[in-house]
Amino acid sequence: MSADGLFVIGATHHRAPLEVREKLSLSKEGAAALRAELAEIAALREFALLSTCNRIEFYGVGAEAGAAAQVAAAFCARQNFPTVEFEKIRLSLRGREAVQHLLEVAAGLDSQLVGETQIFGQVKDAYAAAQANGSTGPVLNRVFQKGFQAAKNVRTNTAITEGQVSVANVAVDLALTIFGGLSDARILLLGAGDVGEKTAKAFQSRGAGSLTVASRRFERAMELATALGGSAMPFEQRETRLAEFDIVVCATSAPSTVVAAPAVAAAMKRRPARPLFFIDQALPRDVEPAAAELENVYLYNLDDLAKIADQNRAAREAELIKGRAIIAEKAEALWRHVAPQVEALAAGALADSVRREEPA
Repeated sequence: MSADGLFVIGATHHRAPLEVREKLSLSKEGAAALRAELAEIAALREFALLSTCNRIEFYGVGAEAGAAAQVAAAFCARQNFPTVEFEKIRLSLRGREAVQHLLEVAAGLDSQLVGETQIFGQVKDAYAAAQANGSTGPVLNRVFQKGFQAAKNVRTNTAITEGQVSVANVAVDLALTIFGGLSDARILLLGAGDVGEKTAKAFQSRGAGSLTVASRRFERAMELATALGGSAMPFEQRETRLAEFDIVVCATSAPSTVVAAPAVAAAMKRRPARPLFFIDQALPRDVEPAAAELENVYLYNLDDLAKIADQNRAAREAELIKGRAIIAEKAEALWRHVAPQVEALAAGALADSVRREEPA
């Protein structure tokens, strides 16, 4: 086994559209169960799982060539996703390329919205979860820790984060285009997590007045509504009261849609002259896609918002090149450091295998 025992496999927005990423998305419970399954793979010496709206990635150190394939098989089996279909969209990198990929991801250079900073925290959370699970070791510890340093270096020495590089800012700009102003707009936030909160704050920073929060945990809705100076609404009323709102920010972690197209149609009959704008930031999606076909309804999901944000990418292209140059240099140095450790792990596994096969 060579130093290519360090690998990353997964699926990202580059090759997996939103409807596919929905099928591959993991709940917290699903992720925990999968980690337990991966821990039973003898050839997998270290691993970490990164799961976001735009990517599902497994970083690992294998003692055998087939370790990555075993990870993919376990994941596909859990998600009931055909392995042959996964092969068509799969990201698969080894050795130095795997190192560089992680560094680019942490720095926001591989994101749908190039330069966004949320991914840095998501990578840190993934690493913390792997540490808590006891699944990291000398190789991944080094790679992740140095990856965080490299990401900070890129943000410090480039202007890659300048411009509208967050879904929240793009959503606000779209709302301004639709409504002209936000002072009279009535906003409903479905989901009281970090993503929804940031979007709500972005709207408030641009003059939005009325904000209502609905969450499956009413006490959490009350807590966030109080913090944002809004009001709370029982989650069960989300469809029956749709007509009261102009902008609906959807960011729940529900396993399926929470706003059906017929409910949107019923709401529009009560407000035919005024648009209804949905910002669906959830994965799986919160709003039934058929709602977009209704007159005066504007429905934007994660991929839609990313396409709009990409229009600002040209202004940051030079910074992107600069950032990738920094990452390439850091990745080369880091790979030279960890490659011997990867080889040592593989050699140790080979020696163990030989000893087990020797007659007593």
